[in-house]
Amino acid sequence: MLDKGTGKKTWKERGIGEARILRHREHQRLRFLMRQEKTMKVIANHALDPRIKLEPNAGSDRSWVWSCFDFADGELEEKVFALRFANSEVADEFKTKFEEHQKEMEKLLAGKDKADEDGAAEEAAEALSGLKTEDE
Repeated sequence: MLDKGTGKKTWKERGIGEARILRHREHQRLRFLMRQEKTMKVIANHALDPRIKLEPNAGSDRSWVWSCFDFADGELEEKVFALRFANSEVADEFKTKFEEHQKEMEKLLAGKDKADEDGAAEEAAEALSGLKTEDE
């Protein structure tokens, strides 16, 4: 993971690690999180905003560049990131998953719910319909 330094035309290496897309337990929003491999320090932490565009890095088929508002350093600031992968297949798979999750995030932000795949919502609705209130 690299980030473009402020004011200079150079890239600053952030570290090597595992990039993850995480879902918030309460409001279901998605975020991109990456930690340094050895120190576990957060090196990238931003929402999966549907407006983020992954662009191929100049001259490489195994890396992507994007700009976003990052919160890894404890304050919100605009950063430009580059993420390089072991090979182009992994890079393409990352882009596919990233864009799938962006579409899901766009639906969440628009107020559309995910489909009830396991029937939990239907079960909860049935349980609620059986409840009665009485005046004492």
